[in-house]
Amino acid sequence: MRWRSIAAARRVLAQEKGAVIKDWGGRLSVALCYPNSYYVGMSNLAMHTLYRLFNQRGDVVCERIFSGLGRRERENDPPVSIESQRPLSDFDVIAFSVSYELDYFNLVEMLHRAGIPTLARERDADWPLVLVGGPAPSANPAPLAPICDALFIGEVEERLPDLLDVLTTRGATREDILATLATQPGLYVPALANEGTRVTRQWVRDLDSYPTHSVVFTSHTEFGDMFLLEISRGCGRGCRFCLAGYAYRPPRTRHLDTLLESARDGLTHRKRIGLVGAAVSDHPAIDRLAVTLRGMGAGLGVSSLRADSVSEVFLRCLAEGDTRTLTLAPEVGSGRLRRIINKNIPEDKVIRAVRLAAGFRFEAVKLYFIVGLPGESDEDIDEITALVRKITRGFPGLVKVNITPFVPKPGTPFQWAAMAPADVLEARIERLKRALASAQVEVTPESVPWARVQGVLARGDQHVGEALAQITSISLRAWNAALRKAGLTEEEYLVERPLGAPLPWQVVETGVETEYLIQEWRAALDSKGSPECLPGVCETCGVCRAVSVTERER
Repeated sequence: MRWRSIAAARRVLAQEKGAVIKDWGGRLSVALCYPNSYYVGMSNLAMHTLYRLFNQRGDVVCERIFSGLGRRERENDPPVSIESQRPLSDFDVIAFSVSYELDYFNLVEMLHRAGIPTLARERDADWPLVLVGGPAPSANPAPLAPICDALFIGEVEERLPDLLDVLTTRGATREDILATLATQPGLYVPALANEGTRVTRQWVRDLDSYPTHSVVFTSHTEFGDMFLLEISRGCGRGCRFCLAGYAYRPPRTRHLDTLLESARDGLTHRKRIGLVGAAVSDHPAIDRLAVTLRGMGAGLGVSSLRADSVSEVFLRCLAEGDTRTLTLAPEVGSGRLRRIINKNIPEDKVIRAVRLAAGFRFEAVKLYFIVGLPGESDEDIDEITALVRKITRGFPGLVKVNITPFVPKPGTPFQWAAMAPADVLEARIERLKRALASAQVEVTPESVPWARVQGVLARGDQHVGEALAQITSISLRAWNAALRKAGLTEEEYLVERPLGAPLPWQVVETGVETEYLIQEWRAALDSKGSPECLPGVCETCGVCRAVSVTERER
């Protein structure tokens, strides 16, 4: 019932600091939606950044809506905004920020709960425009194409003013707006696209011009005790399975002075600074940043670290700054698989980082591993066990192991790879669990059936989107029923793709040349590693060459 949603939103608003309340009169109303719980969404820096940028405009009022306001991922009541408790259907524009493919289900459910048609072709001028952006749809917009009126491909900060100029055009019809959006860089309008349509991924040239940090503060979120601060974007290591390493090329870092200025403001709100980035410890000034923040009295928190770039100085600062868990992602245990996935971090570097953490009295080590990678065997799984046992012998605290099934992602060298069969994934997870049971290791495997769903959504086409739009309850049973009704199977989307075959996501021009991805795929099959990305030094993948052309055209 709506009254329960209103009451919950008012409770949330009363516990926040930094929310923006605007009068709606004469303004474009934007519902900024995160298709997951408030608890998860309020730790997402894209939500904070977009909220600030939308509300900087005097002619725009932006309010936040989540799929649920508790820790649960979703609720049954109609979704309403935090700020004014208005229903989703009252807004002019619904802007979804989507990080993960499985949140597509929550997106569809939010529209369904709001009474809004889930297919774009069924919405006329009486309904809000539905816009979507974020890492997952930027990599492959096809599954959401039947659902959304327009999708933004890439990083929106530099293009947002032009986008809002289009949306605030007085007297423009829905058709006029969509036609103009289709001419804008980075905008994909499915209804106006044809076989030759290509959309160039957008990215921010100068991160320092666009601060990315917490702007609304609440304790009711995963990192509620921190001021979250993005220190870098992208990663140049070139891990062949990693979407972030390709979708955010070229890698960029923020200047130390810019970060310290943001941190000083952040410390007026929170005593801890959470450093955010795909490769935090790779930042060239990470030690100076950490030491200076500690000198300012800040506690520190970080996301996953690279074992080969973690210094003793940085770990000491983390330990002194109240970080209790060291999180590393070795991904694999064998040298052969490291070459296949191009994650060239030797085992001894991982063990060294853990021993340093032990010396600084960290309470826990959390390790991420992937199973089902191309070329993997049972012996590779046993190598993971061997590595974890070596780590436990050198660390007196709790060792946690997270096991993730490999999901091939668009725009990466593994975009053509098959996803391992469910029985193989289950068997390898069970093999790890049995082997590590006696080592007193806490093992958390991710769901194999839901990983397969993610695989279909990651590499799906518009037929998958049509099926997705029909689902009214989120369950594996409902998903499988929708696929059967549409005449689809999971397997057809999870098999290996032939090189040169048309791909649903080829509408996206990422800047990374297809020939480079093919070269990297073949290198993986030959168990060969490749050098990392060096922006401004090499033009191997094509991104920097494409950047040079774009800058000249400007």
